[in-house]
Amino acid sequence: MTYEQAQEAAQYISGRWPHQPLAGIILGTGLGVLADAVEVEAAIPYADIPHFPVSTAPSHKGRLLCGRLGGVPVLVMQGRFHYYEGYSLQQVTFPVRVMKLLGADILVASNACGSVHPDHEIGDIVVLRDHINLLPDNPLRGPNDERFGPRFPDMSKPYDRELLQQALAAAKKLGVRAHAGVYAVVSGPNLETPAEYVFLHRIGADLVGMSTVPEVIVARHMGMRTLALSVVTDRGYPPEVIREVTVEDVIEAASRAGRAMAGIVQEVLAGLH
Repeated sequence: MTYEQAQEAAQYISGRWPHQPLAGIILGTGLGVLADAVEVEAAIPYADIPHFPVSTAPSHKGRLLCGRLGGVPVLVMQGRFHYYEGYSLQQVTFPVRVMKLLGADILVASNACGSVHPDHEIGDIVVLRDHINLLPDNPLRGPNDERFGPRFPDMSKPYDRELLQQALAAAKKLGVRAHAGVYAVVSGPNLETPAEYVFLHRIGADLVGMSTVPEVIVARHMGMRTLALSVVTDRGYPPEVIREVTVEDVIEAASRAGRAMAGIVQEVLAGLH
């Protein structure tokens, strides 16, 4: 995806909503409740935006909401794109490029995920402090356009430490059970085997999922501050707690925790306004 294509998409969106967002927000599986809190000023189907892919994942509505969350101007993606859908990682992360060109300095990403931390419970919120990229590709592979960012972006602080602490403080204020953790991304779409869960635990992961990391890499490439929050929807460690899981189970668990996550995001953004 080229700089010119990102500009074209940004120009189309600004023609429908002529404001500068403070943050871009990506809603993961089952986490659409945050959208209910947005004062929507424009709702744009992905299919209408030049060069945008179309989300095919269950519960992902495929619309870009433009408006305000607690008075803060935001862009909210009702559904994201995944590598397992067949898209390239450049396509998966294209909306992040567009958000930055529209003026967003912060990316807030959410996801539903499995846990490989023995102390996590279903419904817990985990604020990411780091990640492990196990995807077979990288969104920055190929020729680098310096207008987007440097060839070799530093990733020593992939997640903004100030935003992380603000999110944990907001969770405590709201009485939400929350932790900081490390997220491992895999390609999916199948869930993990017991042996894979053990492997992920041993290499230092607390969580495993199929999204978020590519978007964060591209956000950091463009100099954006990043905050990512996960909802634990199933447990994979220790092996004796593993249960068979369906996508309906994941959506239900994420939906139950969605209001808590929405409250945390609103608190963090309100503190920046």
